[in-house]
Amino acid sequence: MNVRVGILSSGGKDSAYSAWWAQMQGWEIVALITVGIKEKDSMMFQIPGTYISGFQSISMGVPWLPVKSNGVEEMEILELKESLQGKKDNYEVFNEIWPKNIVKPKEIIIYDGKIEIDALVTGALRSDYQKTRIEMMCEEIGVKSFSPLWHKKSLSHMKSILNHGFEIKFISVSCEGLDASWLGKSLTEDELDKLIHLSNKYRFNLDGEGGEFETITVNGPHMNKRIICDGHTEFSSGRGEWIINSVNI
Repeated sequence: MNVRVGILSSGGKDSAYSAWWAQMQGWEIVALITVGIKEKDSMMFQIPGTYISGFQSISMGVPWLPVKSNGVEEMEILELKESLQGKKDNYEVFNEIWPKNIVKPKEIIIYDGKIEIDALVTGALRSDYQKTRIEMMCEEIGVKSFSPLWHKKSLSHMKSILNHGFEIKFISVSCEGLDASWLGKSLTEDELDKLIHLSNKYRFNLDGEGGEFETITVNGPHMNKRIICDGHTEFSSGRGEWIINSVNI
């Protein structure tokens, strides 16, 4: 039986890992689905660098379904639901949420219309708030929900990311112990050792599940081409972001 799935993709490490997991099940990935938040806060979704999912979709050879949200609590999931049901013009959304300073890739395929899937796969780790709302939405639209990383131990997860060949970069930091030097840095075994030490010293989540840091994935076992990007750092009052200047694939 052919199982058709959509991947809820932020562009970060967890959704990329979940996309690979879906591939390993032999499932057909119909599209990467990315919620682009237009405001500065969200209870549900990552904000910085999520359009990297568009480049990931090119590397994977699958369409990209962009979703626009204003980040208003309890509206985010409705906006996602309406997009999955084909109630939005996804080409228009693409133009609205794509950053002005990044050239739109000609190879990108935008998924338009109602998405025909059997299940939605997410990278949820420990957020009951996120997982419960996604499961309720999936039930309403008649598809299953899978969260393969749910309650996976932090150290095991981070080591697995490295061991399986994922290349991730830190795109934001927002906790004591993580300074501007982490921004734009790739995770290596040495950097993971440093991260473990700092997470123990400053008592933050090693996998960033509490929002301590956010990532983008530029290569992995599920991707055919590496994403090349450069950027600059903006850091103030213990928080910072790696602003991407250009992307190539």
